[in-house]
Amino acid sequence: MRYSAEHKAETRERLLASSGAIAKQQGFAVTGVDALMKTIGLTGAAFYSHFPSKDDLFAELIERELHNSLSRLGGEAGDAGRDKLQRCLAAYLSLAHVEQADKGCVLPALGAEIARADERVRLRTEQQILQLQNTWAEVIGDPQLAWTILAQCLGSLLLARMMASQESRQQVLGASLDMLEHTLKPVS
Repeated sequence: MRYSAEHKAETRERLLASSGAIAKQQGFAVTGVDALMKTIGLTGAAFYSHFPSKDDLFAELIERELHNSLSRLGGEAGDAGRDKLQRCLAAYLSLAHVEQADKGCVLPALGAEIARADERVRLRTEQQILQLQNTWAEVIGDPQLAWTILAQCLGSLLLARMMASQESRQQVLGASLDMLEHTLKPVS
């Protein structure tokens, strides 16, 4: 039975969405094609009509997730841009984000897998990260500080997820938020 192009696109989108959630919770490498397809009610054999390989799904998944992050975290220059950035950073460095990895940023969840991925995946990831860094650099007027904030956010979220107690998680997040708030305070 042949499916319409629209049906195929919808299925592909459902596969990307469910794969992202599963990968961020369990890891991408350990999740098989059959398990990914089962979440959307299809067999593993149907996978290959949507992606040539699991690596191709991984590359597109990472690019899609980072593109979504960029649209949420990007901003305009000036005080309005700084305010938006600070609100986004507060949401990023929250207990909700720590505890709901499946709905959050792909980088702290899959960073180690991205680092081990083939060059094509790393290059696509790098392009998206560079866009985010450039956007933040425009908002805050300092490219180096944009890298520092990006690294601080990723490291803090990853460290908070390693902590067993909510109290320790909150300490990590609070310390990072305080530092970022102080760092982003407009110069008078």
